Amino acid sequence: MFIDRAIISFGAGNGGDGCLSFRREKFIPHGGPDGGDGGKGGNIILVSSQVCQSLTDFKYKRQFQAENGGQGRSKKQSGKKGADIILQVPAGTVVKTFPDEKLIFDFERLGQEFLLAKGGKGGRGNIHFKSSVNQAPRRIEKGEKGEVIKVILELKLIAFAGLVGLPNAGKSTLISKISAARPKISDYPFTTLTPNLGVVDFKERSLIVADIPGILEGAHQGQGMGLEFLRHIERTRVLLFIIDVSPFSSLPPMKNYEILEKELSMYQVRLLQKKLVVVATKIDLATEDRTRIDVLRKFCRKRRIPYVEISALRGINLEKLKKTIFAFHEPD
Repeated sequence: MFIDRAIISFGAGNGGDGCLSFRREKFIPHGGPDGGDGGKGGNIILVSSQVCQSLTDFKYKRQFQAENGGQGRSKKQSGKKGADIILQVPAGTVVKTFPDEKLIFDFERLGQEFLLAKGGKGGRGNIHFKSSVNQAPRRIEKGEKGEVIKVILELKLIAFAGLVGLPNAGKSTLISKISAARPKISDYPFTTLTPNLGVVDFKERSLIVADIPGILEGAHQGQGMGLEFLRHIERTRVLLFIIDVSPFSSLPPMKNYEILEKELSMYQVRLLQKKLVVVATKIDLATEDRTRIDVLRKFCRKRRIPYVEISALRGINLEKLKKTIFAFHEPD
């Protein structure tokens, strides 16, 4: 199951208490203090790893508590340090405060590490409180409390291009034809309920394309799980508007485009500043009357938006589409 949002409570370990102890050995009846320090509490650490592809590991466990530090011991021995908890998250995970959703950290790439909750410092043993006027101190320090925090973990997929369209527009068929991704494909809306990633190759170069589940009118208000789907578009550099131009579509192509543009602008206006390609799909089903299609094509030409007519099922113009996408791609 693909999980892209979780609310989790984390508690770092408490520091161990310092030890109250005095040296007791044969022939040394009045030995001085020898109480050691408490151990430091364990930390909570998040690491972005390629092992994780979603936040599924956080579906059933919503609380994590690191180990407390051990109590100081006699003979000046420090307590054991509490074990850290190191949790792996996918690259693209954003950590936010709960419930106000202020950004704490953004895992933009693999291999990043973030100390989310710091373990408490161990308390000092009575050996530290010996002085010229107090040779047998009975004072110690309690260990500090570890940090406790409740956060929102939110995954935003990292892909170069995102396929955006209304339900049943043909996005899953397209990604299955231009990459090795094998999403579920059927002729009913909302077949795709989770994003799919595919690697697209073209002339010894490659990039990642994300198939975003279908967007309904009103998605920016949460219609059809719209908010969950729209967040995955934020990190893409290029948007592909997948528009069904077949006569079986319930909406004219231009109306289809207007809905997608509106939903993206209402969710986050800067999404419309991304590079855009309009992809007219199911062109093999188009009738001789191309009036509605020509309206969309002329609109794109006027706005200088790259426009490609394809049939994913028949393999029409797929290489042309790849060439158009890769024109925006700068190799590493």
